[in-house]
Amino acid sequence: MRILKVGALMAIAALAAGCEGQTQMDRAVMGGLTGALLGDATGNNVGTSAAVGALAGMASCGVQGMPPCR
Repeated sequence: MRILKVGALMAIAALAAGCEGQTQMDRAVMGGLTGALLGDATGNNVGTSAAVGALAGMASCGVQGMPPCR
């Protein structure tokens, strides 16, 4: 069941990451929420996972191949 939950969350994260026209704050919030959900699903620390997700979301604005942030 845990694998199914993690797979579903990864699919949601991939769909959310593909949205164009997001600001850096939007990506940070989405990354934090996704990180918290993945942390909960995998049994890891939710707060740490949310913080890492938020930082990854903010950093994604400068990644080559991703839609640029506004």
